Amino acid sequence: QEQLVESGGGLVQAGGSLRLSCAASGRTFSTYTMGWFRQAPGKEREFVAAISRSAGITIYADSVKGRFTISRDNAKNTALLQMNNLKPEDTAVYYCAAAPRNWGTMRQHEYDHWGQGTQVTVSS
Repeated sequence: QEQLVESGGGLVQAGGSLRLSCAASGRTFSTYTMGWFRQAPGKEREFVAAISRSAGITIYADSVKGRFTISRDNAKNTALLQMNNLKPEDTAVYYCAAAPRNWGTMRQHEYDHWGQGTQVTVSS
């Protein structure tokens, strides 16, 4: 079982950067695809980015391509989301999640472990 804990959220001005971290506590981190999702107030949770088990393949939502970078360090059981050029519409609670599969996926139901989320607020 993987337990996931996000950190790194906060308040930032538009154009600024934040780096989110997701720490996993289990022993099988490297067997999971890792993903980041977000949920803005009044909206459904949406896919942001995912990275394959070996970190060789990454996928992104169109809204964050070129601004966000997902990475992972299997030796440290950590997944990261570097967010640059943040916009007010990026304001949301960000969740990391783990899926027992090799390749990244945008489909939320394929992720069976979720963190509690970290708030990101971007002011204009």
